[in-house]
Amino acid sequence: MRMQARREAQARAKRKPGRAQPQEKRAASKKGAAVKEMRSLRNLTLVSLCAVVLARAQAPVSGKIVQIDLADIVHPVSAAYVKDGLSHAKDIGARAVVLRLDTPGGLVDSMREIVEAILSSPVPVITWVGPNGARAASAGFFILLAGDVAVMAPGTNSGAAHPVTATGQKIEDVMEKKVVSDASAYIRSYTAKRGRNAQLAELGITESRSYTGEEALKNNLIDAVISDVAGIVEQYDGKQIRRFDDRPEMLHLLGATIETFEMTPRQRILSRVLDPNLALILALAGLLGLYVEITHPGLILPGVIGGISLILALFAFNMLPVNWAGAALILLAIVLFVLEATVTSHGILAIGGIVAMIAGGLMLVQGPIPQLRIRLSTTLAVALPLSLITVLLVRLVYLSHQTKSTTGGEGMIGEEGVAKTDIHTGGKVLVHGEYWNAFSQTHIPTGSRVRVKRVEGLRIEVEQL
Repeated sequence: MRMQARREAQARAKRKPGRAQPQEKRAASKKGAAVKEMRSLRNLTLVSLCAVVLARAQAPVSGKIVQIDLADIVHPVSAAYVKDGLSHAKDIGARAVVLRLDTPGGLVDSMREIVEAILSSPVPVITWVGPNGARAASAGFFILLAGDVAVMAPGTNSGAAHPVTATGQKIEDVMEKKVVSDASAYIRSYTAKRGRNAQLAELGITESRSYTGEEALKNNLIDAVISDVAGIVEQYDGKQIRRFDDRPEMLHLLGATIETFEMTPRQRILSRVLDPNLALILALAGLLGLYVEITHPGLILPGVIGGISLILALFAFNMLPVNWAGAALILLAIVLFVLEATVTSHGILAIGGIVAMIAGGLMLVQGPIPQLRIRLSTTLAVALPLSLITVLLVRLVYLSHQTKSTTGGEGMIGEEGVAKTDIHTGGKVLVHGEYWNAFSQTHIPTGSRVRVKRVEGLRIEVEQL
């Protein structure tokens, strides 16, 4: 019995290690999987950090501050110029953009394009009204307050942003409330987010208030009063600003070079063409050039100059707020000038044309600011010479058509000569030193004076004087 018990105990001892072995293997397997997972996470983290560092290393880094000069009316061409400058600053990785403002204002749609570009710019934008004596009126007020940092130079002003119609007049009644409410909400939407005085900004619209740099700084409309770009760089270097998307960003401005972003030649030309006074001159010069080319084929130069001028004028009028009643008056004036050259009116039609031309010129383009309207001096300087030239040219053309032809068969009619033979169904006459075969409805004796009635091929019909 004892021997059997001992054998059973030995058998149980042998079985215990065998049962524990699978459990130990499972525990070891779990531990190995955990270690592998931690290593994978660590490797993934290292790869992500390397990718971020590499991306930052490859990002364009520039030691430049891009300066954009908006010293013009706010219109589609100047808006395109500002947007191109912001894109350029993004492409070169500029440290900041200084948008210099010296503008009387302009068109609402173009202003909104500029504000939208500023708010969405990845490069910090510092709006600055400068140099001393500059202004950012009307649409310029909206642009100034859109910047990440808004600065004015001493002796500058901004404001007077009450909406007006395309003819420059205040909007009345219900429509005025709608437009003013829309403009007020628009300026509040980003001035409040910038941490500026939205209520005072709104008064610049509803009450057309204007503010000096010192007043704007005191009432938290702008961030500083600084006289030049160098002062801006010195004062804001190392300062942290909050972007429109609430992202903090540190400005590193010292040591950066100032790169002035210029308009392209195309933008310069189109910007000048958008001057309503020049557009009117181009339009009338174009019409006059085409008229000269049509009435005098082969001159070429008047047609080329007229075509180019007319196309440039049409481009400008497409961008400007055109009053078509003014255009109709100008066309009426041209019609009256043509009639004056062909009808005896004792100058009444010419005077009416001059009056229509002056009124039409003044009404043709009347933007929301004086710079987007045609001046009286321009209209007078164009209307008087144009009326004289048009009447003179049309008169010359009219008289040329009325003048009797002196060549060919038509030039023979009415001319006088001598019968060299008896003439009836045939005969010879001497006209202009030339012998002609002639015939007549009656008998004409030799030596009689005759007059040419008509020409039939190489024969002429004559009558006796």
